[in-house]
Amino acid sequence: MTGKHIKPTESELEILSILWEKGPCTVREVHDILSETKDAGYTTTLKLMQIMHEKELLERDTSSKTHVYKAAVSQEKTQQQLLNKMIDTVFGGSASKLVLQALGHHRSSEAELDQIRQYLSEMEKQQKR
Repeated sequence: MTGKHIKPTESELEILSILWEKGPCTVREVHDILSETKDAGYTTTLKLMQIMHEKELLERDTSSKTHVYKAAVSQEKTQQQLLNKMIDTVFGGSASKLVLQALGHHRSSEAELDQIRQYLSEMEKQQKR
């Protein structure tokens, strides 16, 4: 079993997000961050991170007394897998429907819109080749 093909649950994604942002952390550090937004017990966080290690979503450094965990899957690959699944299941395989839905319901900054325009322009150039 490899972490590359496992779809993380919502709770596992929350933990991965913390590790992607902060880098390697102890269970206590992850739990303290989770506790700011949700009511979860320390032992629940510990158990979840142990399961994630077994599923190869996390790597664990046991060289010190306090185990340090880090994400074993890349943020970009995980986002791509989840996005592909969402496009297939929720938007009938249409990436453009997803984009239109996202742009229609979230306020984008001028910089983000410029970035989107630039990306679309690059896509058009590549399709003309």
